[in-house]
Amino acid sequence: MTKTSPKKPLKTTTIKTPADILIMREGGLKLAKILNTLKDSVVVGMSSLELENMARKLIEDEGAVSAFLGYTPAIAHRPYPAVLCLSANDSVVHGIPNEQPFTIKDGDVLTLDMGIVYKGLFVDSAVTIPVGEVDLKGRKLIESGETCLSAVIETLKNWPKDYPKGIKTGDIGYVVEKTLSYYRKTYGFNVVEIFGGHGVGYSVHEDPFIPNFGMKGQGVLIKPGMVIAIEPIIAEGKGEVKIDKDGYTYRTIDGKRATHSEHTILITETGAEVLTEIN
Repeated sequence: MTKTSPKKPLKTTTIKTPADILIMREGGLKLAKILNTLKDSVVVGMSSLELENMARKLIEDEGAVSAFLGYTPAIAHRPYPAVLCLSANDSVVHGIPNEQPFTIKDGDVLTLDMGIVYKGLFVDSAVTIPVGEVDLKGRKLIESGETCLSAVIETLKNWPKDYPKGIKTGDIGYVVEKTLSYYRKTYGFNVVEIFGGHGVGYSVHEDPFIPNFGMKGQGVLIKPGMVIAIEPIIAEGKGEVKIDKDGYTYRTIDGKRATHSEHTILITETGAEVLTEIN
């Protein structure tokens, strides 16, 4: 069985060593492989429990452990019971796949979110996929999250040239907002403001918190050697959320769908490197 992680959130920013970075590159590639296998395995009619069980085996096969199973974030009153967060449609984040298993349906907008620990270091990633035949607005919703994430990645890769005095969390949030503006005007999409990115590595959640909105030049300075998870979380409607009785699943109050795209990214002296993708 996949072991649980005892790590807790770190209320500090950390700089990773060269040895840490080598391990996180390995771990990031393993997580990318796992998520790709999971998303390619999704079919209409399968159970969320089937995906959870598959995720557990894939993590074990990669020689890693789950970052989520047994983890108790500040917002929760009990440990998280699964290795995978599986959120469908109006479920924004932290959907539990194994306590009350659900059937994946044609037309679902489905987010797979996972963190693993490899050789003691954490990486985190998420992808939202269309299941079967998804309507145009649902496909555009998924596209908006991917486009915002890609825009931030390009900004981080070019930060030494474009931000010679250093890039800050407010600059990142501004890029998300600016990129989303077309989708907001055209489709009414909005960021879910209470969620955002974060540092990662020695724990699944480290400072700084990175909102998906912000002002240029404001916030915490992002330094070379930091590893951060960037995760635009966007809803069809207003983006206001409520939490289910399970203590984890957040849903949109207006019942609108949401999307979540995430990568773990290393900040370097010359730009940035995405650790959780297969090149």
